[in-house]
This record gives sequence, structure tokens and C-alpha cells, in this order.
Amino acid sequence: MADVPGIVVTGVSGRMGRMLVKTIADSGRARLVAGVEREGHPWVGRDIGEAMGGPALGVTVTDDPVEAFARAQGVVDFTTPAATVEFAGLAAQARVCHVIGTTGLEAAHLERIAAAARHAVIVRAGNMSLGVNLLVRMTQKIAAALDEDWDVEIVEAHHRAKVDAPSGTALMLGRAAAEGRGVSLENSIVSGRDGITGARVRGAIGFAAVRGGDIVGEHDVIFAADGERVVLRHVATDRAIFARGALRAVLWGQGQKPGEYDMMNVLGL
Repeated sequence: MADVPGIVVTGVSGRMGRMLVKTIADSGRARLVAGVEREGHPWVGRDIGEAMGGPALGVTVTDDPVEAFARAQGVVDFTTPAATVEFAGLAAQARVCHVIGTTGLEAAHLERIAAAARHAVIVRAGNMSLGVNLLVRMTQKIAAALDEDWDVEIVEAHHRAKVDAPSGTALMLGRAAAEGRGVSLENSIVSGRDGITGARVRGAIGFAAVRGGDIVGEHDVIFAADGERVVLRHVATDRAIFARGALRAVLWGQGQKPGEYDMMNVLGL
């Protein structure tokens, strides 16, 4: 296994962190070298496998990302915006590929990530799944083919614990629709309608969010005109699709030139 890239998983105790550990361990294409958690977390100092309730993996959870990144060729990061920008800077210093699946990133976060990408490879996507990225490309092409007589609405559903809305994937889809139309999403977005909102504005791109249960992720892009609708849909039933995509991204990033990439680059789309 010495000839395959060593990967660090940040936020290793979270749902995606655990899934990433399993995916990397089972892949045969990468080796897990560390898991990172915040200082004081009960997993720190423990074997990751045992902390997850399974057999030992011979890999320890640490609260020192600098030391962990120095032993790795890649970092996979599904954490929080504040943590992600710190990890981006550290990964850039270590010159390791940083795969970012964190959502809820704002302009200030993106500026710091872009600065880090001058020194290392960063692959960032609101969704790592192959199916979703195909949906993004289809959304862009259909939006380019239809004029503003077709209203665009994006409806997304996730589990009750998700803290940001619209989802990162929904925003990816909205940006794709806006790019297809040659407009700015920021100038077109309408999110969370409530009360007497008035008639729908021509050219708007609407968003609606559903939260409940253990929904992994569902996204609908609706193109609605008088007398007809086109609906594109993706349903995720297993978080493993995101982990597999992230692993593919960190493997693709080995040997690439420093810069910021997305899953379209990884998948050759």
C-alpha cells in the first residue's frame, strides 16, 4: 500500500467522515493515514476503527492537522466553512490535494480557498456524486435551450440535521441554470417565499427546501411553461455515493497543477 496516496479525513466522527473512512479502507486505491477531530473530542488519541465500533485500523484520530497533513498526499474535508478555510491554508502549506465537500461557504470563505489554490490542488463541489454532476450539466444545457417563458424552480430535500439551505447541490443547479441563460444567479435567486409575495418575476430562479427524517438528498429542477413542464430529478439513497466521488476526486488530484477544480474536471465533463 506504500505506493498509493495517503489520505487524511477531517471531521472523522461525522456521518460523512465515517463513510469516507470505510470507503477509503475498502478501496485498495488509497490508504488512510489519519483522522482529524477538534481538540477535546473524545475520539482524539483512539484508533479510528475502534472509535467507530469496529476492528482496529491501525490509524489514530488526532487534533493536529499540521502533523497529519505532512504525512499525506490528500485531505478529504466535509466539515464546516470555518474549519474548511483553515484546512485549506494548511493543505496548501503541505502541498497536498484538498477535496472539499463542505457546503454553506460564503464569499469570504471562497476568497480564502481561492488563495490557497494558488499553491495546491483544491477540488471543491457542492455534491460529489456522478449522477448529480450529470444533472448539473443537463440543467445548464436545457436552460440554454429554453427562454424565460420557462420558469425555473429548484426543490431540494434533506435530513432534519442539515443546517444550511438551500443545499450546496441546489445552488450548483441554480448556478448551472443561470449560466445556461447567461445571467447571474445572485441577481436571479428567489429563496424561501412566504406571505404575500406577489406574482413570480420573469427570469427568476426559485428555491424551496424540505427538511425531515433521514433523507439523504433529493433534488428536482423544474422548467415550467404554459401547458407543459420538464422535470429533472436526482435521488440519493446512500451517502456512499458522495464518499466514492470524493475518493475519485482526491485520486484525480494527484499530479495536477495547483488550482481550484470541480467534479466536472474530475469526470471530464
